[in-house]
Amino acid sequence: MLPNCRSPLPVSNKDRGTSIALIYALVGERLTVYYEHGKWITDTQGASLVAEWLARSTRKMSSAERRHLSANSYQIAKSIAESVSREAGLHIAHEIQESLDPNYHSDLGRALMIECERVFEEIPKDK
Repeated sequence: MLPNCRSPLPVSNKDRGTSIALIYALVGERLTVYYEHGKWITDTQGASLVAEWLARSTRKMSSAERRHLSANSYQIAKSIAESVSREAGLHIAHEIQESLDPNYHSDLGRALMIECERVFEEIPKDK
């Protein structure tokens, strides 16, 4: 199939892993902001955060891809906030932030990373 026939573009394992990790970090950021300020960050704000994070390692990603990852993170964060108590949500947000340190091991973080991977794989970039 020709690349411009709406088939998904191939994503390298490194890019895929980076995308999933960015969704994960954005879920933590979204939950933290939500529980501290009572508001959700927008997809545009999330995409800007992704750009800032990537810039630290001189990496880039298109605006559309960043917004897509941001939307994925919103879906997960919103689902968490709707399904747990405020205290549990605060704990989850804190656990995500802590688990961004590669030396910190978290069963909750691993489970959430699997959910981020599932969402990344299931939601087409067209949406």
